[in-house]
Amino acid sequence: MLWSVLGEANGFAQLGLRMTINEIIENFGYLDDWEDRYRYLIELGRTLEPLDPAAHCEANKVLGCASQVWLETRLDGSARGDPILLFRADSDAHIVRGLLAVILALYAGHTPAEIATIDAEALFRDLGLSAHLTRQRTNGVRSMVERIRAEARRATAKVA
Repeated sequence: MLWSVLGEANGFAQLGLRMTINEIIENFGYLDDWEDRYRYLIELGRTLEPLDPAAHCEANKVLGCASQVWLETRLDGSARGDPILLFRADSDAHIVRGLLAVILALYAGHTPAEIATIDAEALFRDLGLSAHLTRQRTNGVRSMVERIRAEARRATAKVA
């Protein structure tokens, strides 16, 4: 699977993320009960690095989410030579913060080209999240992923 290939070599610890996507996938595998998985999502959300209050602005707001969601993006140099995208995010909903933690673990620290190839929908299906999220939350996840992809396209245009 793509996320295990991209995995942990992308400096997640330096990005302020406490868990890699592979660790999240592994932990989901240990949880059979959906109430436990929801609790785990909430705990993941609590691990997000807090956004500066000034980052809770219209420019960072993710449109298309029922909850309030803000995404801050930074283009940074990389030891590999290609610029990578770093993200920080926040939401006013606990479950959504957990979903953001999963999304950030999947996308942060990757180049714009890598981001274009990562399939978040497949990950959410594999984790069983797609079947257990409301339609509103599923649409919100799509909006978050599309915003990250749009940021990757903008970053590509900046370095071109």
